[in-house]
Amino acid sequence: MHSADFLAGSIGGACGVAVGFPLDTVKVRIQTQKHFTGIWQCFTTTIKNEGVHGFYKGMALPVTTISMTSSLVFGTYRNCLQCFSHIHASDGRNTKLDIFLSGLAGGVTQISVMSPGDIVKVRLQCQTEGQRNGFNGPKPKYRGPIHCLLTVIREEGVLGLYKGALPLACRDGPSFATYFLTYETLCSKLTKPGQKQPDWTVVMFSGGVAGMAGWSVGTPMDVIKARLQMDGVGEQKRYRGFLHCVSETARHEGPSIFFRSLGINCLRAFPVNMVVFAVYEVMAEILRSASVGPLL
Repeated sequence: MHSADFLAGSIGGACGVAVGFPLDTVKVRIQTQKHFTGIWQCFTTTIKNEGVHGFYKGMALPVTTISMTSSLVFGTYRNCLQCFSHIHASDGRNTKLDIFLSGLAGGVTQISVMSPGDIVKVRLQCQTEGQRNGFNGPKPKYRGPIHCLLTVIREEGVLGLYKGALPLACRDGPSFATYFLTYETLCSKLTKPGQKQPDWTVVMFSGGVAGMAGWSVGTPMDVIKARLQMDGVGEQKRYRGFLHCVSETARHEGPSIFFRSLGINCLRAFPVNMVVFAVYEVMAEILRSASVGPLL
């Protein structure tokens, strides 16, 4: 097991957060708060009430946790591919099924680390009481990521940090399987014959399209995840669990609600994953050439 992929994935993931966080905030608010009716209305309302800072609420913890989760995703993916190549001892080539299953493993592996940071991110992003409300306005429940983390543990227990973990796994497993399969397929198709590595335009384009493909698969579960994470915060608890949330959401708002944030997910995914894959490939190449040693 080689450490270069884990380190490169960590750096690539952190860069992706910095690029995509403002649109991620808009996405979460549209998914969970009915008074936001669209991307532009949410964007302008956030600017008016909270300023630019409103788009970066809850970013500190995700930068740290997503560095770790991206490390797990890319490291698990590449090392699973390596294991599959050993199984195909005759030619060592990875099949599309190998790529799909390795991406699935990478997506599911990260949940244990990702869920606590993700629930803090969502809670802070949906906290719309801003500093511009004045002294007489409602005060935010959470003062920052650490205070939010400790408050969730105090009020809901440690398991509260894992609310929405099931739809998160159902989102990220298939999403990353589709993500990596799309990326590898496009890179293979667009790389010139005889060229060992794709050039950077191919890497960035393939990464952007792969991100959009992954979110196209994962958006319905992303909606359910966000709703379960916010359930009972500032209002009466509405959902008894995962299946109840799915059925109630579909019954009251129709099936289209599961794709309400697809547009913004894809809009955000293209530049974010261009950056993630470009940084990952650069860092992986540097680290491998520097002979970063194996983990096992």
